Amino acid sequence: MAESTAKTTKATKGYFYALGRRKSVTARARLMTGKGAITINSKPAEEYFAGSKSLLHELQRPFNVLEQNNKFDVTVVVSGGGMSGQASAIRLAIAKAFVVMNEDFKATLKRADLLGRDPREKERKK
Repeated sequence: MAESTAKTTKATKGYFYALGRRKSVTARARLMTGKGAITINSKPAEEYFAGSKSLLHELQRPFNVLEQNNKFDVTVVVSGGGMSGQASAIRLAIAKAFVVMNEDFKATLKRADLLGRDPREKERKK
């Protein structure tokens, strides 16, 4: 069923959608052909993460691993958590969107450890 949804999404909307989570963060990413712009909550990624080079580098990892730099634009809606958790959730969402786009990318992304969700959550106060 997911395969037919991916084909429908591409044919009708022109983008690939995926969801990424980390701690209390949820990131919904849309991957479409473009020039490499990453927009997070209607702001450029550089502005959203206030120029944090390490967080911006984390967002670029799926593109670098697949050698797809400056070929796709990404629009992300993210909510919850802090900046580091948001960057991890966005990275996971982008990697999953690449898999929806092309199933052949799955092995490469899995070897680079980009498809696994970090299951750690905040422990409750006792």
